[in-house]
Amino acid sequence: MATSTPDNEVPNASPIPKEAEKPPIEPLRLPTVEEIRGQDIWNNCAVRSVFSGVMGGALGLAMGLFIGSLDNPITRDEMSGKQQFVYQAKQMGRRSWSSAKAFAVMGFVFSAAECVIEKARAKHDTTNTVVAGCVTGGTISAKGGPKAACVGCAGFAAFSVVIEKFLDRHD
Repeated sequence: MATSTPDNEVPNASPIPKEAEKPPIEPLRLPTVEEIRGQDIWNNCAVRSVFSGVMGGALGLAMGLFIGSLDNPITRDEMSGKQQFVYQAKQMGRRSWSSAKAFAVMGFVFSAAECVIEKARAKHDTTNTVVAGCVTGGTISAKGGPKAACVGCAGFAAFSVVIEKFLDRHD
């Protein structure tokens, strides 16, 4: 007598064990001494701030080169090719240096403020970004007086929150 099997089962096939469906559990790996030292160095506010300042300066340099290359002399028709080249190179150099300084200061101040506030509050949230943005905006625009510092504080804080939400770094 022949036995019948349901349509979805293959005769003489063994069922798939449940353990094979789950991904294997990997053992917990503790960080190495070098990884811990690297993390300790990066958690230092001074190191983080200097690095942000250098990277901000590099970004400002690149932006200054790009924007400076777009400047056209007003008296372009009266200049020779060599004079136009020299003028363009000087404009790019001035614009690059100015942008590099501005972005370096901005990166340094923002990173230092955010790091110090984060360590003082012992929290990593959007409030740190708002306060750091306010400190940065106020510091950069302080030469214009108290009104300019307040506007800079509010503007940079709002900009920082928008960037924070765009990057979605915090819950």
